[in-house]
Amino acid sequence: MNIKEAWETGAKKLDSAGIAEYQLDSRLLLEYVTGVTRQDLLVHPEKELSKEEYDKYDLCIRERATRKPLQHITGVQNFMGLDFKVNEFVLIPRQDTEVLVEEVLRDLRSGMDILDMCTGSGCILISLLNYSLDTNGVGVDISTKALEVARDNAKTLLKDESRISFIESDLFDGVEGKFDVLVSNPPYIESEEVLKLQPEVKDFEPRNALDGDADGLYFYRKIVNDARKVLKPGGQIYFEIGYNQGESVSKLLAGANFGEINVVKDYAGLDRVVSATLLRD
Repeated sequence: MNIKEAWETGAKKLDSAGIAEYQLDSRLLLEYVTGVTRQDLLVHPEKELSKEEYDKYDLCIRERATRKPLQHITGVQNFMGLDFKVNEFVLIPRQDTEVLVEEVLRDLRSGMDILDMCTGSGCILISLLNYSLDTNGVGVDISTKALEVARDNAKTLLKDESRISFIESDLFDGVEGKFDVLVSNPPYIESEEVLKLQPEVKDFEPRNALDGDADGLYFYRKIVNDARKVLKPGGQIYFEIGYNQGESVSKLLAGANFGEINVVKDYAGLDRVVSATLLRD
């Protein structure tokens, strides 16, 4: 079978399984297995696949047809121009979260210390350190398995691993020291809404990285209430939020002695990031 036939066959199977981007996913899985690019498909569609290649590709297609995320099959997701290892123990990095990283980078200066709460794959903290100079960071997560992924990513993606460390902790329980920046993409989806998410998310991604309790605000309350324990005077806090949580999270921050509160929209025009500064007593 040639690469065009394989791609078309795979796309048809994914279409039948209800995969919205069936053509793209079929091509990406073909590229993952064989190294065949989009240009190869256009210029050399007659290129033959070996039996081993086709068998592996067909297995990937069948896995994707179960609604298993593409990234769990390939094991990689690009974020901020970096290829992060992902698996079932971490949330797959989303493009929307790049807005959070970009907002922190606007204010990040040399010598700053960053605390990344609910670090998951480490994509936020590692990206911040990669694109800044003379900064250091600590990533915190309650999941041992998630931290294994984060450490792997740091080892692979950072030139100087000494700039980063990770702590297994239930929020601030095991955190020591003071930080200039606290950044977090906590679980923020309402419990009932988690059950309505696409199968790729609700059936395959870790629920403890998604579920923000009944109103979606549980972790914001916990983090805001304790943030002053770890932030230096004048320290800054940055949250990723759901599209309808800007006002609620802003009120939590205002009630906990934070000022300069700012809500930033994502590329779709939806509220995505809330930032604030800890006021001096």
